[in-house]
Amino acid sequence: MIVKNEEKHIEKCLKALQSFSNDIVVVDTGSTDKTRALALKHTESVYDYQWKKDFADARNFSVSKAKNDFIMVVDADEFLIPLSKEQKEKIITGLKNNPDRVGKLLQRNKLTRNDTVTENHLWINRIFNRKHFHYEGKIHEQVVTLDGRRDFKTYRTDVQVLHVGYDMPLEERKKKAQRNIELLSKELETADKDYIPYILYQLGKSYYMSQNFEAACEYFSKGLEYTLNPQLEYVFDMVETYGYALLNSKQAQAALAFENIYDEFGYSADFQFLMGLIYMNNAMFDKAIEEFQKATKNKNCRTLGSNSFFANYNTGVIYECLGDAEKAKDFYLKCGEYEPAKKRLEVLKSK
Repeated sequence: MIVKNEEKHIEKCLKALQSFSNDIVVVDTGSTDKTRALALKHTESVYDYQWKKDFADARNFSVSKAKNDFIMVVDADEFLIPLSKEQKEKIITGLKNNPDRVGKLLQRNKLTRNDTVTENHLWINRIFNRKHFHYEGKIHEQVVTLDGRRDFKTYRTDVQVLHVGYDMPLEERKKKAQRNIELLSKELETADKDYIPYILYQLGKSYYMSQNFEAACEYFSKGLEYTLNPQLEYVFDMVETYGYALLNSKQAQAALAFENIYDEFGYSADFQFLMGLIYMNNAMFDKAIEEFQKATKNKNCRTLGSNSFFANYNTGVIYECLGDAEKAKDFYLKCGEYEPAKKRLEVLKSK
C-alpha cells in the first residue's frame, strides 16, 4: 500500500491484513502525522518515497519492494473482511492458476445517503503477478500489462474490503476532489485515445464528489460520447452517476433520455431504481412505481437498499403524495428499520 497521513485508519487496516499475509509493504509518500510510526508496529517493510504527483509510480515502487511476485494492493482506509482457511487456499490456487490474469476484489464502499449508512459494491482489479502487470496513470492509476495493454482477462476472488474513504465531511471531499481534478486535467492533455474516456469519468466523479453537479454532467457526457463496453464496471458507474448528477442539477427532463439506454443497463436494480427517481422527478408516477417495484425483485444490485428499503420508501412517498395513505403505509412497513419510513408511518398514524 501507499499512504500519507493515515494515522486514523492504518492500524486497523494492518491488523486485518496480518491474518492474510506475512509480507506487508507500506510506502509512505510524505506523512506529517504518526502514520509511519504506527505502520512500523505491524511490519518492518516501511519505505519512504519522494512524492512526484504520480500515483502509478508510487504504486510500482511499492510493488517492487514485495518479497513475492503475487501482489494484492490495498489502501489504508480499506479493511480486509476476515477470510476462512478455505477462502485463503482458494485465493492462492487462483493466483497460481491465473498468472496472466488479474484478480478482482470486492470493494464495499461505506456511504451515507439521506442520513442512512449504506454500502455501494464495486469489483476492482487489485490482485496480480508483477511479472506480467504493473500500474499506469498519474491518478486513479490502473493495472495494465507490462507492455501497456488493458484488454487482459480478469476473475473474481473471495477477497472483500470495507472502504471508508468516501465517508468524510463535505469540505474534506471537496479538497480531495480538487487535488484529483488538477492531476486528472494534466493527464488528459497527453492521454492516449483508449484512456481518455476513463479520465473523463474520473473527472466527472471528482466534480460530483465536490457537488459541482453541472461540471460532472459535462464530463460524463463527454466520456459517453465514446464507444464503450457497457459491461465494464466504470462505464456502468459513469452512467449511473451521470443520472444522479442530472437530477441533482435540476435536469430531470434531460434525464429521461436514459430510457434510450435501458436495454444496455436495465439488467441492474440500481439502474431500475435510478429510472424510478427520474420518472418520479418528472411526475410520471405510474412508471416510477413500476421501476421501483421492479428493482425490489432484482438481486443484481450494487447499492444496499436500491432493491429494498430505498425503492419501497419512494413508492410509499408517491402513494402518500397521491393521497392513498393505506398503500403508503404498506410500502413504508416494507422498509423495516429505515428511519425516514418509520417517521412517515408515525405521521400517518397521527392523522
